[in-house]
Amino acid sequence: MIKDIVLVGIGSGIGGICRYLISLFMGQSHSAFPWGTFVVNIVGCLLIGILWGLTSRFQNLSPTFSLLLMVGFCGGFTTFSTFSKEGLALLQANNYTLFALYTIGSVLLGIMAVALGYFATK
Repeated sequence: MIKDIVLVGIGSGIGGICRYLISLFMGQSHSAFPWGTFVVNIVGCLLIGILWGLTSRFQNLSPTFSLLLMVGFCGGFTTFSTFSKEGLALLQANNYTLFALYTIGSVLLGIMAVALGYFATK
């Protein structure tokens, strides 16, 4: 258990550093659009999809691989990738109602929670 926690922590740290560096690099454009976050979210989704596909295809890959890269790195890089993976898993399981509730609920409640926190502390 301790080894797993350390692996997730290492992956998360590296993912967070990568997210920060990409945001710094992308933030240098003079656009109102949040390119850094957008790029990180899309790249994170692609990466977790690739990793998920590899672990599904090559079932002999160790759980350590998943913990370090999918849970750790991708989780530290962007939780949007995990959100998207879970949404796809719901679609693959033909859970369309749960997919809709999860997707709409996460986006709307997430924005509302940010607004609540922001305005409550402003």
